[in-house]
Amino acid sequence: MCGIVGYIGNRKAVPIILEGLKRLEYRGYDSAGLAVYCDNDQLEVRRAKGKLRNLEEAVRMSPVDGSFGIGHTRWATHGRPTEENAHPHRDCKGDVVVVHNGIVENYLTLKHRLESEGHQFKTETDTEVIAHLVEKYFKGNLEEAVRGAVKELTGVFALAVIARSDPNKIVAARSGPPVVIGIGDNEYFVASDVPAILNHTRDMFFLADGDMAVLTEGGVRLTDFEGRSVNRQVSHILWDPIMAEKGGYKHFMLKEIFEQPRAVRDTTLGRVGQETGHIFLDEMDIGPEEFAAFKQVKIIACGTSWHAALAGKFMIEKLARIPVEVDYGSEFRYRDPIIPAGTLTVVISQSGETADTLAAQREAKQKGSRTLAICNVVGSMVAREAAGTIYTHAGPEIGVASTKAFTCQLTALFILAMYLGQANGSLDESASRCLVQELLRIPGKLETVLSHDPVYEALGRDLHRATDFLFLGRGVHFPIALEGALKLKEISYIHAEGYPAGEMKHGPNALIDEKLPVVVLATHDPASEESVVLYEKTLSNIQEVKAREGIVVALATQGDEKVRKMADHVIEIPPSAELLTPILEIVPLQLLAYHIAVRRGCDVDQPRNLAKSVTVE
Repeated sequence: MCGIVGYIGNRKAVPIILEGLKRLEYRGYDSAGLAVYCDNDQLEVRRAKGKLRNLEEAVRMSPVDGSFGIGHTRWATHGRPTEENAHPHRDCKGDVVVVHNGIVENYLTLKHRLESEGHQFKTETDTEVIAHLVEKYFKGNLEEAVRGAVKELTGVFALAVIARSDPNKIVAARSGPPVVIGIGDNEYFVASDVPAILNHTRDMFFLADGDMAVLTEGGVRLTDFEGRSVNRQVSHILWDPIMAEKGGYKHFMLKEIFEQPRAVRDTTLGRVGQETGHIFLDEMDIGPEEFAAFKQVKIIACGTSWHAALAGKFMIEKLARIPVEVDYGSEFRYRDPIIPAGTLTVVISQSGETADTLAAQREAKQKGSRTLAICNVVGSMVAREAAGTIYTHAGPEIGVASTKAFTCQLTALFILAMYLGQANGSLDESASRCLVQELLRIPGKLETVLSHDPVYEALGRDLHRATDFLFLGRGVHFPIALEGALKLKEISYIHAEGYPAGEMKHGPNALIDEKLPVVVLATHDPASEESVVLYEKTLSNIQEVKAREGIVVALATQGDEKVRKMADHVIEIPPSAELLTPILEIVPLQLLAYHIAVRRGCDVDQPRNLAKSVTVE
């Protein structure tokens, strides 16, 4: 989950590396460093504990200059967050420098062996063994030395390596965590995520597992770990670099919350027929006949994406009448899952590089399932290994706490549910037209929800001193209760729990007192009989909370006087179809969490102990 940036070209490397690391701070925050090959034919290393500004100060106090180098921002897995343990790491002579994202599982075995061979270690990290392995295999050619080293590593890794004795060269390798290569005008970049280099080039490609890239001033050469030449298709990234800036907002998270109308619109664009209600899913290796024949769907995801998957279960089962199972990526492959013939496995990942989700996808494929990805990053590993991908087109999401990626995932799942229902005949043309019309109204309704931000800010002021929260929902709204609780605990560090409202009598009622805010999702769709039934039961849950003197914060459909009379605080959202309401419901909960976190003085964009992309187990 660390951040890597490298540059080789005809410009000064240090400003480019520091700029890239700033854009990757969401991937690591406990230390940072860089290494540059300088004009005096020496490798100069600068490192600092803590935030990136400390590294910037170290470089200001002791400047370095050169036209190629590598940098790193760390999220500790082995060794304390100290300057000594910060990357880059060096070999015994200081001739080889390595930055690394991942975990070397056999590092202790390798370390003991290398020590017996005379190598001297200076840090507590697993990464240092890589530098010493490269030193061991180095015979004048850095590429061959890295190739020898990676063959001895067990675990997952993304590497960038430079050497004083083989200058004007960066060697990158991947086995697990992402590595993206950027192609500029007589300059080349390596990074662990797209935003790091987006200001310099939009032409990029991801390395596949087992790929090695050699970047020189003359170009990029790709091989596998055995030295065989490979080719990867270059993608033109459509994200505008300005999209990765704060754009006047106080935090990236706030900016990304307010981008949701545009993001949902972009996810829908080109995929729905406004007049016919027909759904179009292009660039799939799964044909319409195969979609029509699927008998079961498994959805696999982690974190926020898992909550989207739970909502997707309701959507698919309702519109396509196909049974759906939802699994955590981290659990799926360890239970020897049963995957019958006719199963479609859907994997959801914002980055397309989530380690557990990727491993689960491979397990499903090995057991004969077709896999479909819902993903935000073009060319990512999950997308490349799937038989088809629904790209969410959310744009770069920098805040660690996911917001617009979640609403776009819900949108993509709704589109997939409609497509499956149309393919197997469960969803007729008339119903499709109505649903598409409702879907196309969602961006406008999101803008209405966002226009009420002062309401959420006032609520944050009233509730920010609470130590616990409870979030309740029924049916498709329960996953939104889970996501609302997750957002609050992620960025404000308040204990929060999402719970099915119907389970209150089975335990949570014991927690309710006059100090506990209870957020109740009490919206309803009058056109849906099931929704009305659940709504009436949710009103009973509000009464349960009030009877125990709990503080009720209710999400209600606009104009609902019943809820307004019962609740202490009411957040209204526009009416919508039952299965689309979750897209509207989550936005007030995101903003409530945001304003509470700001009031508590928390680091909203980079909450403690978390990183944006979980690319190691």
